Formats: sequence, structure tokens, C-alpha cells
Amino acid sequence: MEKTMEKSISRQISEFAVNLKYEDLPDNVINEVKRFLYDSIGCAYGGYHTKDVNILREIYKEMGGKKEASLIGFGDKMPAVNATLVNSLMIRALDFNDIYWKEDPSHPSDLIPAALGVGEMVDASMKDVIVAIVLAYEFEQRLCEFAVPGVRERKWHHATLTQFVSPIVAGKLLGLDVDRMVNAIGINGSHNHTIGCPTAGQLTMMKNTVDPMAVQSGVFAALMAQKGFSGTEQVFEGKEGLMDVFGPEWAIEKLTGGLGKDYKILRCSMKAFPTEALTHTHITATLKAVKNNNITYDQIEQVTITTIARACDILFDPQKYRPKSRETADHSLPYCIAVALVDHQITPRSFSEEKLKDKRIWEVIDKIKGSASEEFEKMFPAKQPSRVVVKTKDGREFSEYLEYPKGDPREPMTSEDLEVKFNSLSDGLLSSEKQKRIREKIFTCENTTARDFMESLVV
Repeated sequence: MEKTMEKSISRQISEFAVNLKYEDLPDNVINEVKRFLYDSIGCAYGGYHTKDVNILREIYKEMGGKKEASLIGFGDKMPAVNATLVNSLMIRALDFNDIYWKEDPSHPSDLIPAALGVGEMVDASMKDVIVAIVLAYEFEQRLCEFAVPGVRERKWHHATLTQFVSPIVAGKLLGLDVDRMVNAIGINGSHNHTIGCPTAGQLTMMKNTVDPMAVQSGVFAALMAQKGFSGTEQVFEGKEGLMDVFGPEWAIEKLTGGLGKDYKILRCSMKAFPTEALTHTHITATLKAVKNNNITYDQIEQVTITTIARACDILFDPQKYRPKSRETADHSLPYCIAVALVDHQITPRSFSEEKLKDKRIWEVIDKIKGSASEEFEKMFPAKQPSRVVVKTKDGREFSEYLEYPKGDPREPMTSEDLEVKFNSLSDGLLSSEKQKRIREKIFTCENTTARDFMESLVV
């Protein structure tokens, strides 16, 4: 699909990225970066003990290499390319980090480790890291609106989008000029198209890892471009580029229009639960119904969840009724609702191996049904509607309706919410005093360097 335009899409993006300065950023944007940084580092502490993170850490420790960048919490130093993958997976491991969902979903905070790793490698100021994080959110979120319908609807994973953004983040901190930034995007955009299967059926560790892999390779692509390696400039609009191969229907204006007029990070959501994003409104509504009416799991006759069609497809497929792994369970709406009915809460411990064996969950999970609504489909993604109807064995019926979950910009996580989340994820690793010091460090991080900042995170 050839497009006639004065400048290529990647060049327009690169010119904005190269020229953006810390002084250009409004105070509320800088503060929002710190909020997402605080949320993401908390999520990384939550991923500290997970098996998938520690497998990668072990591999890279055995490989060794130049000590350029640190692992969050652990403090191990390794090549920045390698540290980026481990840190990104740490943030992603519990599926508790941020979410932006328009035509496509994404987790922009998966990209933060590219900024931290390269920033530490080159001894950048945290002001420069903040700018790189703004770029991460800006273009990841814009790409979520670029394909109509989204690439997820075309059976591809959103790591397909991340591949175009990670070299921008790394390239900004490497000081790439426009031509080299264009090359970096072209290098990484040529080889990271990710099929949708990591989030379909029985999920594995790859569900959380494919996006961090696209982040990692973006760091490598930026390093290649820094050395003079060339990449395809028209990787978006050229012959057999993204738009040609994945087409038709692309909203180019949403990708490149109005850059710098406002900032997308202000519209990104945080997560109140460590689960797939489409579960959140339903979990919130269910908890409201059972807690307000003192309903216990053994009183349940049936629970009906009315949602959009894609949620039924992703979250109610037959494999989701018998999840065998944490990765499948946190993408299973029946499982999440069953836990909410049994425990009246959802926490990271809800997906432990022990909890997966809780007999009470299996007593109630088959009583949970999904129903797709054309009306709700028309409301999405501007709203994320949920109707939950809980019927009890004695014939009573309770209904709750919500249009967006806690953490949405229309009902944002408060500073207190974030602190509770961070502390719950880092309890057992950090003392309460250390938790306070890290919070203060994050919210005054513009006064320090990336190296000093990463050192402050060591357990």
C-alpha cells in the first residue's frame, strides 16, 4: 500500500522524538510519568520472585557481559539489552501494570526499562529518562488507535506495535539524530510481528514475555542504528510494510497528527487488579454485588456477566474454565469472578499455585456465564461496560452496572491507592522505611541520574 506523503511516517515520528525536550513538558505530564514509574516499579517488585523472571535472570547471569545496567531490586549488572528484557518482564509478570485500550490494547510501562537501561548505560539524567518515557507512552498509545480495526482483531499481538516504539525510547537516550532514529525504527519494525497465540487458550510464560522481547530488541536496534546500520524507512506505509501486509484501514492522523499539542500519557489507565484489562469492570461490579449484600460463594446459583464480544472470545473460551497456570488464570474471567465470589477480593495471591487448587473455586466456576452484547460493543472502547447479575439459591437476584473500572482516567488511582498497591507488592522485600525512601526518590527523580536512581531500587 503505497502512500504519497511529503515525509515518511517514521521520519515524522523521529523528528518529533529527537526534538522533544524536558522543558517542553507540562508539569502535569511530568507528574504523571512519576505516577506510572511508581506503579511500574511496584509491579516489578511484585514480579521479583516469579519463576519466569528468575529463569531469564539466571540465563543472563550465566552469560555475563559488560556491566551496563541494573536489574530492578536484584541489583545485578549486565548489558543494557539484557537488563531491559528482565526488567520489562518484572513489570509485566503479574499483569498488574498499566493498560491503554482503544482499537488495540497495550501496556506502555513495558517500555520503561528501555529508558532506564539505556539511561543507566549512558549516565543520563532522569530528566532525559522522563522525556523518553513520555515518548514511550505517546507512540505506544497512538499506535493503539492506528489500525481500524486493531491488529488484535486481525489475530496479532500488541507486541507488533511495541516494536516500533522501543527503538524511539532507546534512541532518544542514545542521542540519535533523525536519520539514525528512522533507521532504528526500520530495523526493529522489520522483525517483531507477533502472532496472537500467547493470549489465546491455555496461556504460558510467553503471554507476558513477547512484549518485553519487542522492547529488548528495540534497544539493540537503536544501538545498531547508532553505529550506522540502516533500516527500512517506509516500514509503515511502503510496499510490503505494516500497512500493506496488515491492511486495510489505517488512521494515519491518529498516529502523527497534533504531536506536542497534548500528551497521551494523561489518558492511560492503571490497574486495580493483577488481571487482564477487560476483566476489571466485571470484577469491580461483582465485588460490589457480593460485598454490599453479604453473599457468600456457597449461596450462588448463577452469575451472568454481560460484556463485549471480544471479551467473551478472549476470557470465556473453554480453556479459561480450567486454567492450569497463573498466566491462564489471570486471563480467565470465570476464574477471576470465582475468586471474587470466594474471597471477596483479588490480589496477586489469587493466582498462586495454592489458590489454583482451592476446591471452593471449582465448586462455583461453572456457574459463571458470559453473554455478549451488541449494545455494549458499540460503547467500547470509550466505555468498558459491564452488567453483572448474581442469582442466589433462595431466588434472590442482585444486579450491578458499571461503565469503567477503578484506575481509568475518569476514576484515577489516588496517591493513597498507589501507595497501598506499591507497598503490598513490595512487602517482604522492602522495609516500610525503604518503601518511603523509594517513593520520595521517584517523585523527586528529576534531581538525580539514572545510575543513582537504579541504585536506590536495590533490595
